[in-house]
Amino acid sequence: MSDDQTARLGLPYLAAGQMQKHVTLNEALTRLDAVVQTAVVSRTESMQPPGPPDGALYILPPGATGSAWTGRPEGSLLRAEGGGWSLVEASDGLVALVLDADELVIRAGGGWVALGERLDVIQNLTRVGLGTTADAANPFAARLNKALWTALASSDGGDGDLRLTFNKEGPTDVLSLLFQSGWEGRAELGLIGDDDLRLKVSADGSTWRDVWSVDRTSGHVSFERGAVRRAVTAFGAGGAYAVPTWARTIEAVAVGGGGGGGAGAFGASGSRFGGGGGGAGGVSRATWPADQLTAGLSVVVGSGGAGGVASAGSSGSGSAVYLGSTVLLLATGGGGGGLGGGSGGAAGVAGAGAPDSNGGGESSVTATGAAGKSFDRPDAPGGGGAGGGLDESATARSGGPGGDGGVLAVKAVGGAGGTGAPGVTGSASPQPELYWAGGGGGGGGASASGVGHDGAGGGSAGGGGGGGGAGETAGGGGGAGATGRVWLIAEG
Repeated sequence: MSDDQTARLGLPYLAAGQMQKHVTLNEALTRLDAVVQTAVVSRTESMQPPGPPDGALYILPPGATGSAWTGRPEGSLLRAEGGGWSLVEASDGLVALVLDADELVIRAGGGWVALGERLDVIQNLTRVGLGTTADAANPFAARLNKALWTALASSDGGDGDLRLTFNKEGPTDVLSLLFQSGWEGRAELGLIGDDDLRLKVSADGSTWRDVWSVDRTSGHVSFERGAVRRAVTAFGAGGAYAVPTWARTIEAVAVGGGGGGGAGAFGASGSRFGGGGGGAGGVSRATWPADQLTAGLSVVVGSGGAGGVASAGSSGSGSAVYLGSTVLLLATGGGGGGLGGGSGGAAGVAGAGAPDSNGGGESSVTATGAAGKSFDRPDAPGGGGAGGGLDESATARSGGPGGDGGVLAVKAVGGAGGTGAPGVTGSASPQPELYWAGGGGGGGGASASGVGHDGAGGGSAGGGGGGGGAGETAGGGGGAGATGRVWLIAEG
C-alpha cells in the first residue's frame, strides 16, 4: 500500500502537517471529476480543439495533432482545464460514455473496447430491443435487414453443429413461425394446435388454407389441395416443345389423322355399294423421365386423309414425337375407306396402336351402311360410317352413323348417317381441355335417281370420314378424316 496515493484511482493523500493541503485535495477532486461518471466528447476527433470548456475529456485516436496532443499514445485520456491539457491515468475497468458516438467503452489492456465485447454473460433480462423498442407483448424485438446464425466450429471449442430448439407447453398450444406482409399473415409453419407439423397460407391474414401436414406418428405427408404440378400442351399442328425445368415426367398421347371415306359406286342397274368409312387415327401413349429430354422435343401432327371423289379415301398420316432424329412415339393414321363397287365398299382399317384404334364401317346393299367402330378401342376416336348402297331393285339404303369417339371416356358423338341426305359431321370432344378424341363422320345416303349423297368429315382429333352413298349417275364423295392431335403432359 502506498503512503502517497490510493491504490486504484491514484488519488493523492493529505499528509500530516502538510502545507497547502488544498492543492493536494483539489488535485484529488480534479481526478475524481475525470474518472467518476466519465463522459468523453469523442474518441475519433484527431485535431486538438481550440478553447474547449473546462473539464472536457477526449480519448485520442491514432495520429492526433495539436500542441498538446501530438506524440501522445493512441487511447490517451486528455482533460482540458484552464486553457491547458492534462493526462488522466485510466486504469483497466474504467467505463466511459462517448458522447458523439453514443456508445460505452471500457479500458482494457491499455486500450478501449466496446462495453458489449466484455459482457460474456447476461442473465435473466426481461426485455431486449434491437433497433426498436421491446414491449410486454414482444419482450424480444429486432428491427434489422439481415441476421446471421452460424455454428461454433470445433476449432473454437464447439462441435460444428447449429440447432435451434423451440418448445411449447402442451399439444393444444401453438408453436409456429408466422410470416407477414404489411403486418398481415401470409403463411404459418409449425405445430399449430396439435403436434403434427403443418403449413397454412392466407391471402388476407384472416382466412387461412391448409397446405400440407406431416403425421408425427407415421411420417406420412398429406397435401390438402394436392402437390403435383401438371401442365397440358395440346398440339393441333407440328411444333417444338421445351420441357419445363420443374417437370419430373412427361406423358405423351399421340393421335394419328383419321382416314377419309371412300366414294360410293354408281350405275343404272345392279348392286351398287356405298364407299367404306375411313378408319380412326391410331393412338399411342408413353411416359418418360423429364431429365432424359433436356434437348427438347419436336412434334409432328398427322393430317386427315382426303375423302374419295370417285375413288377410295386417302389414309391419314401419322403423328409423332421426336427427340432429335429419334422417334419416341408414333401413332399411325387411319386407313382410307374403300371405293364402292358392285361387290362391296370396304371399311377403312383402324390406325395402328396398342390396341389398334377403331375401324370404319363397311357398306351394304341389303341394310343400312355399317356404323363406324367405337368399342374396338373405347378411348380412341370413332371410325367413319359407311355410305348407303343400292340393290338390284334400286332400294336406297341409309348411310351408317359414325362411331363415337372416347365412348368410355369423354364421348364425342359420331355423326348421323344420311337417309336420302348427306351424312353428319362427327362431333369434336365436348371437353377439349380434358380429352381429345373426335367422333367419326356419318355415311351419306344412297340415291336411286341421281347422285349419291356425300359422307361427312370426322370430328377432331382423329375421327374417320364417312363413306359416300351410291347413286345412279354418280356416287357421293367420301368425308375427310380429321387431323390428328398430340398432347404432352408435364408433371412435377
